[in-house]
Amino acid sequence: MSQTNIIAAEQIATKVYVFRGMNVMMDSDLAALYGVETKRLNERVKRNIQRFPADFMFQLNEEELEDWRSHIATSNPAAKMSLRYAPYAFTEQGIAMLSGVLNSDRAIEVNISIMRTFVRLRHMLASNEELARKVKEHDYHIGKLYEELEKLLQLPAPQKNPIGYKTNKK
Repeated sequence: MSQTNIIAAEQIATKVYVFRGMNVMMDSDLAALYGVETKRLNERVKRNIQRFPADFMFQLNEEELEDWRSHIATSNPAAKMSLRYAPYAFTEQGIAMLSGVLNSDRAIEVNISIMRTFVRLRHMLASNEELARKVKEHDYHIGKLYEELEKLLQLPAPQKNPIGYKTNKK
């Protein structure tokens, strides 16, 4: 059985975050999937930094780091177990580049799983956008229907005759 079958798409999808408008995965999550230490993964990347332009990989700034920490509910940043350095975030293209840098069978298998997960996420996002468009269109038509019903319900009230006897006095 290949390693690709061992790593579930759901396991990978839970490690995908959105920063700077891009789907990314953190260096520590990728290192765990590849079966290497984060330090070793980052060493390989730094030795091949020309392969990782800013749209492939970037280091989180302080605001992004705090957002990420709150998202994953990590411990107090002042605690001893906090990160010494802000993590690196890898885009889909950066992750694809990692397979060449790590150059192991496991890296290739993991990359295949990750790429399939990214494709699946894109398809889900596209179908959700289509659904949102249809709901918005539906809401528009329902709104128009309610407007027409309001017009019908606001017909003038019928004239009522006054109660009592009519006299011929002027």
